Order: sequence, then structure tokens, then C-alpha cells
Amino acid sequence: MIQFTPESYDALVNHAKTGAPEEICGLLEGKREGGHAQVTTIHPISNVATHRETCYTLDPEQQLAAMDAIEERGAAVVGFYHSHPAGPQQPSATDEAQATWGGYSYVIVSLSGKPFVGSWEWTGEGFVQEIVSVGGN
Repeated sequence: MIQFTPESYDALVNHAKTGAPEEICGLLEGKREGGHAQVTTIHPISNVATHRETCYTLDPEQQLAAMDAIEERGAAVVGFYHSHPAGPQQPSATDEAQATWGGYSYVIVSLSGKPFVGSWEWTGEGFVQEIVSVGGN
């Protein structure tokens, strides 16, 4: 399960909307206890992929700087996010081929129709869908 604060959820959806028609991406800050992740802050990272309308690549320098800042605050990276401006709502074959962080959440904001936020934990062999909720602090 992954739970967003209302502020982090709104920031995530707004980032996806303002970045369209290109895919946006970033890190999720919070804490993880057992199978439950709490997201308190999102960290937008520049998408440096060649074809940003259909794929994403986190800028490595920005990613490292954000990870260092998160750890310095005593928080944790609980996952990654990106958008699918034209759908689908689930991870693509490319998303699965590029996933490398086992035990982390991969959140997708699909803008095909009403915005949809879904999350999948990468097991190291495949994605397992997570329940997404909004609330708490």
C-alpha cells in the first residue's frame, strides 16, 4: 500500500498535467514500514529521455542530489513516479524493462481521461500492483 498526503498527491497530479504532452518524472520522499509506504513530498526531476512524449529517463545528477537531500533530512526514497500523458494506466513493457529498484514503488499518473494514479512495487522480477490512498500526514 502507498499513501500520499493530500499535498503530495495534488503536487504529483499537477506536475503531470503541467508537463504534458511530455512524460514527467521524479522521486517520492517519505517513509516505508513493512509493506506500507507514506509519501510526504515529491521531487520533480528533469526527463532527459530522447523521446519524452513516450518515455522517461531521470536526470542522473538531479536524481543523486535529490536522494542525498532526502537522506540528509532523515527521510527515505520510497519510490519513483512518471506520467503517461496518453495512457495506459499500468506500466508499459518499457517501464518493466527499465525497472531496477526492488522493493520500491513505481507510481504512474495516467492523463488519458480523468487523471488516474496507480502504483506498482517492483519485486526484481515483475510489478505487483499496490493500493493507493490519500490522507494523513
